[in-house]
Amino acid sequence: MKIGLVAPGGFDRSGTERVIPVFLWLVERLARCHEVHVVTLNQYPQPDRYPLLGATVHNIGHPGGSRRASRQMLPVWRLLAQEHRRKPFDVLQGLWAGEAGLIAVLCGRLLGVPSVVTVAGGELTALPEIGYGWQLKPGGRMVVASALRLATAVTCATEYMVRRVRPHRPDVHRILLGVDCGLFTPLEVALPGPPWRLLHVASLNRVKDQPTLLRAFARLRAEEPEVRLDIVGVDTLGGEIQRLAKTLGLAEHVAFHGFETSAQVAARLRESHLLLHSSLSEAGQMVVLEAGACRVPSVGTDVGHIADLAPEAAIAVPVGDAEALAQAAVALLRDPARRERLAANAFDFVCQHNADYTAEQYELLYHQLALNARSGRRP
Repeated sequence: MKIGLVAPGGFDRSGTERVIPVFLWLVERLARCHEVHVVTLNQYPQPDRYPLLGATVHNIGHPGGSRRASRQMLPVWRLLAQEHRRKPFDVLQGLWAGEAGLIAVLCGRLLGVPSVVTVAGGELTALPEIGYGWQLKPGGRMVVASALRLATAVTCATEYMVRRVRPHRPDVHRILLGVDCGLFTPLEVALPGPPWRLLHVASLNRVKDQPTLLRAFARLRAEEPEVRLDIVGVDTLGGEIQRLAKTLGLAEHVAFHGFETSAQVAARLRESHLLLHSSLSEAGQMVVLEAGACRVPSVGTDVGHIADLAPEAAIAVPVGDAEALAQAAVALLRDPARRERLAANAFDFVCQHNADYTAEQYELLYHQLALNARSGRRP
């Protein structure tokens, strides 16, 4: 098959920085058997083309000014039409149901090629208190609604998101975005404790709600003093979270590490007893699955994968509830049998739904859509 993916970014030529690992794992596996082209809208300012993991990446480049998305539609269409003339695409897929998703759908319609839109973030979310979500403005709502309505098929990674997508697309497919279990592996023997090592992996931004994380950690330390928190992620808030840690008296107990590669995150997970997560909203936080692959249990807010895995393979607490997050983490640290049971269940789930599984499920969907298109049947 010939497969085209349209994405805002996440496919840097380095393969390690400015990437979205789960989509790299998918593209790498698809490219082993198929011709894969990835069109990125915003990876670099200037147009570019380069090989990556067996696929070809075409960066469109982002024009300045307003109405950027409408100005990108024409160059994407020209590129895909040229590639389609050389050898027809079997399917086009938009990663996120935003601009990339809508462009993929419209190009698919123009080329007579089936399209897939993957809901992977805040497309159906509105959090006005932090200015987050595509549903906040009429333009965003229109883009998302159009992408979901016009796509041949719509996918998302969690049951948590299926429930939100279904009112828009009752035929939504759940295809979990799986982990590279060759990279994320567990220790042979679980770490003893105390002292305890806790880990949080997420960009420092409003939707990840690190103030709740730090307030929960302060309460946790009051009951379990021998504990340390490592925070990995790009800081988009100009040091605000670090200052809060100092104000809460946590400066000596919390370490901020900034961006780290997937290999570095895997190594940190293997050194950790718990993953703490505090997001206000998630379509499917990949670090929870990465933790599961390393046999590290997760305690976090009731969104995304944690909502799906709880209570058998994770612990979920109400969004924004620092006290509940702290108490759940303390209880789990003090209960080694339950900690091991959650870790084992998460490990089994992640191994069954790993990156190979994801590629297989998307291949099945692509084949069915292509077959339907050739036979003239509706999906």
